[in-house]
Amino acid sequence: MASDLNDLSAFVAVTRAEGFREAARAGGVSASSLSEAVRRLEAGLGVRLLNRTTRSISTTEAGARLLERLGPALGDVAAAVDGLNAFRDRPAGTLKLNVPAGVARVVLPSIITPFLKAYPDIRLEITVEDGFVDILAAGCDAGIRYDERIEQDMIAVPIGPRTQRFATAASPDYLAAHGRPEHPRDLLNHACFRGRFASGSMPTWDFEREGEVVKVDPTGPLQVRVGAAFDLAISAAVAGLGIIHLYEDWLKPHLADGSLVPVLEPWWEDFPGPFLYYPGRRHLPTPLRAFVDFIKR
Repeated sequence: MASDLNDLSAFVAVTRAEGFREAARAGGVSASSLSEAVRRLEAGLGVRLLNRTTRSISTTEAGARLLERLGPALGDVAAAVDGLNAFRDRPAGTLKLNVPAGVARVVLPSIITPFLKAYPDIRLEITVEDGFVDILAAGCDAGIRYDERIEQDMIAVPIGPRTQRFATAASPDYLAAHGRPEHPRDLLNHACFRGRFASGSMPTWDFEREGEVVKVDPTGPLQVRVGAAFDLAISAAVAGLGIIHLYEDWLKPHLADGSLVPVLEPWWEDFPGPFLYYPGRRHLPTPLRAFVDFIKR
């Protein structure tokens, strides 16, 4: 029965992630083991559950019907096992979070250490991704995103600072050589480091002062993937190669030591802080409940 349950779980993981590799990455297992589990399940049931091509998978009619009934059933099994936490002295289990790089860098450090000290039997797994993510398909219990990037029909709980800012900065050497922008549109005549999402879209630089909103789309010698590669852009800015526009908290150490100086500070735009979000369920896994209660406190 244990192996059958594992095979059923593998089938659900693969269909939710829409691929063996994606499910393997989310679950920390090999794609070949998931493929073998699904083949074993199909052989045991005597029906094909998935249509496979070299680039994609889709459920057969039988697979779709099984998935419809299986998802809630496996959720009930997980809830039953998690219910045993009530007999423990302290919560235990694994909590899987999906977060953007900015949150991992500037929000979580002050939260994770005291949380793990308070709950030593909880294991935390954090996946860093900056795009839109289906947290269930990714095999995660919860995600952290800013309001405009939260999936629909999710419960959202504020986490971290409730107001943040984007800061614009450059090195003293760059400003001495190229002059200081006095208005956001002046950035169009400067070398600026841009970020690009995995989707290919490139966010504009947004500024606001006394009700006037200005969006600019500057150019420059360096583009980096949003989140993961911003340290490269910071290093280039410190070296005097151009102007950077990033979370203020991310740039604070360099602003504090003078390697970068503020540019257009009266125009820096505030934005609401991030939220922890998760699906509404009758039963919240114990590690996630502990985390939600912790950040609310």
